[in-house]
Amino acid sequence: MLITDIKRVIEQVSRDKGIDREILIRALEEAVKSAARKKFGSKIDIEVQFNEDAGEFEVFQFKEVVEVITDIDLQITVEEGYELDPECEIGDSLGSKMDTTTFGRIAAQSAKQVIIQKMKDAERNSVYAGYIDRKGEIINGIVQRFDRRDIVVNLGHTEGILPYREQVPKETYRRGDRIRAYILDVLPESRGPQIILSRTHSNFLIDLFKTEVPEIAEGIVKIIGAAREPGVRSKIAVSTNDSDIDPVGACVGMKGSRVQNVVQELRGEKIDIIPYHMDPAKFVCNALAPAEISRVIIDEENKSMEVIVPDESLSLAIGKKGQNVRLASKLTEWYLDVISENRYSQAMKDGYDSLVHLPDIEKELADDLHKNGFISAEELSQASVEDLIQIKDIDEEKAIKLIENAKKYVANSEKNNETSKENNVSDMDVEKEKDTPEKD
Repeated sequence: MLITDIKRVIEQVSRDKGIDREILIRALEEAVKSAARKKFGSKIDIEVQFNEDAGEFEVFQFKEVVEVITDIDLQITVEEGYELDPECEIGDSLGSKMDTTTFGRIAAQSAKQVIIQKMKDAERNSVYAGYIDRKGEIINGIVQRFDRRDIVVNLGHTEGILPYREQVPKETYRRGDRIRAYILDVLPESRGPQIILSRTHSNFLIDLFKTEVPEIAEGIVKIIGAAREPGVRSKIAVSTNDSDIDPVGACVGMKGSRVQNVVQELRGEKIDIIPYHMDPAKFVCNALAPAEISRVIIDEENKSMEVIVPDESLSLAIGKKGQNVRLASKLTEWYLDVISENRYSQAMKDGYDSLVHLPDIEKELADDLHKNGFISAEELSQASVEDLIQIKDIDEEKAIKLIENAKKYVANSEKNNETSKENNVSDMDVEKEKDTPEKD
């Protein structure tokens, strides 16, 4: 009914599509059953089996042996039953082979649709099984076509998709171009390509170094982390337990050959290779290189650092459009506030002056508060009594009074700032009115 050399077709499809032969046979059996039901109705009781020797599908219709027929599709008389099996009895279920050539063109078309759908499902399952364990690998492919702004990539037996959001800005491709990408995800069910690719993921950068640097592949050098602004700049942190190996030098390679291969694959993306340090402050200093760092003030509770740099190093530390400090923050996982020494000195002076302006605080007490980390009236307003009584000459009563005075000072300062802003806005409005020509 369906295909003359069906055995040969099953073998060929199984080989070309990478689909298990048994899955194909089950799908075709289901298709033949669908065609039979399409022709003879959904009530009939049928079984479909693939005959390996004959290389064809055999369809058997089963009917119950009864004395009086009430449903001709499901029942036969005893007399008819004897013709199939002389030893049959009432209640037996007897099967007879159907002539599949009578199914008709419409039924055959229905079977064809089931076959196509089953093959797609089987192929999808095969793709999922073949790629789910490869998630996180780098794969090579060829640009096949463009779906809006997404790129469909031919991976051999299947297709992958490089979504627009996972493409590096300014990278352009044409049909037939070779492309390398990171397998970001493998979807179990999808109408389109199941393999989701990425060229922007930080792991793509890490895996590229693994392929270029044998020491990383062997585990001698470890990549602790990576941060990227795809297509522009990236930072990776590396370390090793082997004192004889320079992890940065291993990644750079002879005359920069290893890192240049990665840069070339990333179409010119600049890469900073940072030596990792267990001390967060030293790690941050390394990450902000080549900028010189004067000092680092750590706030463990908020996981933030205030990084003070010489005035001439400020722009270098921050980087173009804040890129350097942004990548360093992402790499180290610390919030970084980079300020110049002048600004820091001025902030310290302003904070100290705010302490001196508080009632009942002499210069000596202001110095003691400053040394103990209470560098401004605002800091003092947030202090606890328990913290302050640890300082010389401050008892509980005085600590409470100091905190109250500091809170009043901060509140008044905020109020004055708001008033100043409102006055500035009013002055600007007056200036605008002066500049606006009067109407006749």
